[in-house]
Amino acid sequence: MAEDIPRPRTAGFFNNEKLISIFLDADKKFMRRALALAGKGLGRTSPNPAVGAVIVRKGKIIASGYHRKAGENHAEVEALAKLGGKAERGDTLYVTLEPCNHYGRTPPCTRAILESGIKSLVVGMADPNPTVAGGGCEFLSQKGVDVRIGVLESKCRRLNDWFLKFSKTGHPFVVAKSALTLDGWTATSMGHARWITNERSRQVVHQMRDSLDAVMVGVGTVVADDPLLTTRLKKSGGRDPARIIVDTHLRIPVHARVLNHRSESETFIAFGEGVSEEKLEAVKGEGVSPLCCPTKDGRVDLKSLMAILGDMGISSLLVEGGATLMASMIGDRLIDKFCVFQSPKILGGGDGIPMVSGKGPKRMDGCIRLKDVEIKLLGEDILLEGYPDYPG
Repeated sequence: MAEDIPRPRTAGFFNNEKLISIFLDADKKFMRRALALAGKGLGRTSPNPAVGAVIVRKGKIIASGYHRKAGENHAEVEALAKLGGKAERGDTLYVTLEPCNHYGRTPPCTRAILESGIKSLVVGMADPNPTVAGGGCEFLSQKGVDVRIGVLESKCRRLNDWFLKFSKTGHPFVVAKSALTLDGWTATSMGHARWITNERSRQVVHQMRDSLDAVMVGVGTVVADDPLLTTRLKKSGGRDPARIIVDTHLRIPVHARVLNHRSESETFIAFGEGVSEEKLEAVKGEGVSPLCCPTKDGRVDLKSLMAILGDMGISSLLVEGGATLMASMIGDRLIDKFCVFQSPKILGGGDGIPMVSGKGPKRMDGCIRLKDVEIKLLGEDILLEGYPDYPG
């Protein structure tokens, strides 16, 4: 898909179409590097966005940085620090997100940019936060910095899709993950699902856990599979997300591994009103916190749960199943992105466990269509990613 990039505001020298094309190709090249750096911060910067920056001098990158963790230097400041805080005439700063122009845990990046002497700034996307939207670029432009905005904007937005939602709504961005056979089943009739996908696909799932704040399953998945819900990356081990178990009546087994493993991240059990103190005491323990939630139709009200998780600072959430929880999340239109892995295996029967339980629409025009779809080949497996366009 072609990027919608505004032409730079420059003098007549660049009116030549070929020169403009070269100019924009260079912008894309350096912004791609900034995006790659930004990706390193995913899962560590929340509730702040993941941001990368590079400084270019005479066509070469001379310094770079990314936002490593909430409370630490922003990408622009880290890159400028490698130059002693000072740039030379002609240097250009590329950054994936509009520089901040307000005091938070750190001073505004706009101040560091002005003090460095940078006179050329290329930005991937505007800051979507409604309290600061447009402030950084406008301020720098008024101070004489040449600002170009919108380079690889769609890629920058996709990288921080979770931040776009959380900054506007205060609710977590929800990613639904499922693994299917070619004929559409997530498990056999006996609940056996290990393994539908290959090792490469499973490593991608662990990368997703590493980059999102929390992972959520229903108690049925805990009873059937007894998962750890930790991150197990081959090279680095990874960072464990918080674990959310939706368990209206608190029937989780006290010996479940998700309650009894060592992890720096906490396990939260979302239960409904009316659960006995005896059950609550049985599941309480180090790193385990019950969350009492409103109920709807006899089950945890998932919309209320999303608000509770947002108030806890959880900005992104990976839903891994099962079919009942997935149906409820889809029914309440709480899924923001689907990541569906499909393996070239055929179960060959009509009694497997589907991705989503319950009744579907009577007509195909009632289906949920996915937009902005990306398809990736993972060995023999296929990963399809897309954003739902809910009907009606």
